[in-house]
Amino acid sequence: MRQPLSLSTITLLTIPPMLWAANAIVGRLIYHDIPPVTLNFLRWLLAFLILLPFAYPIFKTGSSLWQDAKQYAILGLLGIGVYNALQYAALQSSGPINVTLVASGMPVWMMLIGYLFFGAKIRLLQIAGAVLSIIGVLLVLSRGKIDHLLDLHLVSGDLLMIAATIAWSFYSWLLTDQNQYQELRTRWTFFLLAQISFGVIWSGLFAAGEWALIDYHIQWSWQLLAAIIFVAIGPALIAFRCWGAGVQKAGPNVAGFFVNLTPLFTTILSAAILGELPDWYHGLAFLLIIAGIVISSQQKV
Repeated sequence: MRQPLSLSTITLLTIPPMLWAANAIVGRLIYHDIPPVTLNFLRWLLAFLILLPFAYPIFKTGSSLWQDAKQYAILGLLGIGVYNALQYAALQSSGPINVTLVASGMPVWMMLIGYLFFGAKIRLLQIAGAVLSIIGVLLVLSRGKIDHLLDLHLVSGDLLMIAATIAWSFYSWLLTDQNQYQELRTRWTFFLLAQISFGVIWSGLFAAGEWALIDYHIQWSWQLLAAIIFVAIGPALIAFRCWGAGVQKAGPNVAGFFVNLTPLFTTILSAAILGELPDWYHGLAFLLIIAGIVISSQQKV
């Protein structure tokens, strides 16, 4: 049984949605300048180079990186190669708020995948928490008015984000396997670099396919370079570190509810760029999402 939510666990699971909200906005701002899968490859290549001086011993002979290579390859494929590439591809045709709205289905996917593939039980409190949390997300998207919600339409990018969300759910459940990755799990830089090492290979292969199929051109600028550095350090390294630690403490089902904070943060950041202040429905949505998290994290049905 997972331990009750502590302040440190709440902090660990709140940081990623904040950074992912910023990631969605930045990805949308630069989508004309760089192809999406190439952006994913460059961000993780930079993240790899940043971590390398701190965790290079994982490449030594006898390291569990080689013993558990298959497991790390799967983590790198799902969490780095597939999820991030699909998210950036989704932002080509869908806005950041719509993309994060689709990702708000994360608690449902976490519960279903946990039940179908990892033997996890679905509790009534989790269902109740999911309903409250999603209502909070819809309140933000509707800006407190039902007609605004009815004006939202799904596009191809939203379907890509659904696939990304499913991949992330599998990734999160695999992180909880206490019988794997024991040697490297004790050093978070080692554990993360092991995943990134395979993730860079996957994302590099995907980027090569992107360039082979489509005639893309990168529009280099200082703004694009700054964006790549940001998404490599914030939404990549920091967010992945916090998410991995938070999931291991709270479990994927509870952690999945924190993803619903992403649309709220995205809306607030988008409004901040336009010089607008948060409205009443932002506060109410926040309370509903938090209520969903609290209810879902209760130990008894």
